[in-house]
Parts: sequence; structure tokens; C-alpha cells
Amino acid sequence: MSEVTDLVVIEKQNAMAVFTTKEQLDPIIEAIEKEARSLVPDLSTKKGRDAIASMAHKVARSKTYIDNAGKYLVAELKALPKQIDESRRIVRERLDALKDEVRRPLTEWEAEQERIAAEKAAEEERLRIEAEEKAALEALKKQVETDHEMALLMNDAFDRDAMAKAEEAERQRIAHEEELKRQAAEQAKREAEEKAERERAEAARREAELKLKAEQAERDRIAAEQKAEADKKAASEKAERDKQAAIAEEQRKAQEAADKVRREAEAKEAARLAEEKRIADETAKREADVKHRKIVGTDIVNALTANTSITREQAIEVLTALKDGLVPHAKINY
Repeated sequence: MSEVTDLVVIEKQNAMAVFTTKEQLDPIIEAIEKEARSLVPDLSTKKGRDAIASMAHKVARSKTYIDNAGKYLVAELKALPKQIDESRRIVRERLDALKDEVRRPLTEWEAEQERIAAEKAAEEERLRIEAEEKAALEALKKQVETDHEMALLMNDAFDRDAMAKAEEAERQRIAHEEELKRQAAEQAKREAEEKAERERAEAARREAELKLKAEQAERDRIAAEQKAEADKKAASEKAERDKQAAIAEEQRKAQEAADKVRREAEAKEAARLAEEKRIADETAKREADVKHRKIVGTDIVNALTANTSITREQAIEVLTALKDGLVPHAKINY
């Protein structure tokens, strides 16, 4: 609010205090009142009447300026919560993305540890099965040895058949054990790879989602800033239009007041001139009447002295008696 009027100025950094603290606002209004009331009205001259109109216009401009300063402050305060909420949203989304980015090595390490644990569990299961099969083999060997000892008492054909069966059982055990090892290793590897792939896909999905959110947040922030700027500009333009309209209205009122004062002054002046003319006309009429009466009186005195034997002094006395109405049935026609 850098605009300065002839009577008041409100700096932008002081606007909040001015409109929320009575001790700040009252001195401004009192200063305007003091300045306006210091003018001594003079309606007798055009300069004096123009000074009155100018002072009224200054007061009107000061009123519009202070009101618009408050209007600008209210518009800024209304836009502030939206800006704060938008900043909060950006902070949440960007820091969530940063948290996932910072934790990603640990997440991948945990996935690797789970894969290793799965392989270890598979190996332990393989060793357990191997131990069970080994125990079964030992039992079988003992049984074979027992059977062998018994077979020694039987013919050679039975002995060879038992040995062949034992060898076949051992071969099948070894083959079964190897197959179990292979299947367990493949299963552990497959599960670890699948889990690692799921973790990578999930991490990529989260990263892409966060990236989209960040891009959307940036677009929303830009849109919000543009909207806030547009709203602020629209409010400023409306305030300026209102201000100009208010100034024009105050100027019109001031001009009407000045015109009224001028008309009243002109009427008073016309009345004064008319009164002077009336007095002058009456004075001239009286002077003309006196002059006419003197001429008539002179004619009467001259006629009396010319047509009678009375002196001029006596004729004047007769004229005086006639003017005073002392002679019955006789009257001077002027």
C-alpha cells in the first residue's frame, strides 16, 4: 500500500496493527479531522470556495484509501490458509517419498535376508531329511547285516538277492536324497527370486506412484499459486475499480457541494446587488423627486413674484404654507 494521499499514508507492514488496534487507527482519523477542521471557510471569493471543495475531496480520498487498505488486507488473509494447506500437502508427499528413498537400501537388504533365511530353512529341511534317511539306511544296514548273517545259513542265491536289494535300496536312497536337495534348492531359489521380484516391483510401483504424486503436487501447487495470483489480481483490480468509483462518487459529491456553495454564494451576491440596485433606484427616485419638487417650487415662487406684488421671501412662505397643507382647498400637484 504505497499510495499516499494528502492527509494519510498506511505502510503495508503496519496495516495489520492499524486495523486491529484502536490506538493505531484513532490518531490517523484525528489527524485527518484536525487538518480538515483547520480550514477557515471563506465563501466571499472563488479561491475560498475552491479551497473548501478541495478539502472535502481530500477527506473523501483519505476515506477511500483507508477502506481499500483494509480490503487488501482482508483479501491477503483469506488467501493465507489455502497457501498453508498447499505447503503442508507438499511437505507430506515429498517427505514420504524421501522416507521411502532413504529406506530403500534397508528394504532391499531385508528382502535379501528373508531370501537367505528361506534358503537356510530349505537347507536345514534337506539335512533333516538326509539325517532321517541316513538313520533309516543304518537301520537297513543293520537289518541287512542281520539278514546276511542269517543268509550265511542259507544258499548263495538268497544271499546275492538280498545284497542286490540292499544295493538297489541304497541307490534309490541316494537318488531320492539328491532329488530332494535339488527340489529344495530350486524351491528356495524360486521363492527368493519371486519375493525379490515382488519387492522390486512394489518398490518401483511406490516410486512411480510417489513420482506421479510429486508431479501432481507440483502441478497443483503451480495451479494454486496461479489461482491465488489471479484471485489476488482480480481482487486488486476490483478494489481499484471500487476505489476509482468511490473517488469519482466523492468527487461528484464534492463538486455538488462546491456547486451548491457557489450557487448559494452567487444567490447571496445577486441578492446583495439587487438590494444595492433597489437602494440606488430609491435614492435616485428620491433625488429626482426632490429635484422635481424644487423645480415646481421654483416655478410657483417665480409665478407669485411675477403675478403679484409680494416679495420673493413672501412667495417662499406661501409655498411653504401650501406644502405644509396650511391653505384650505389648495394643493400642489407635482
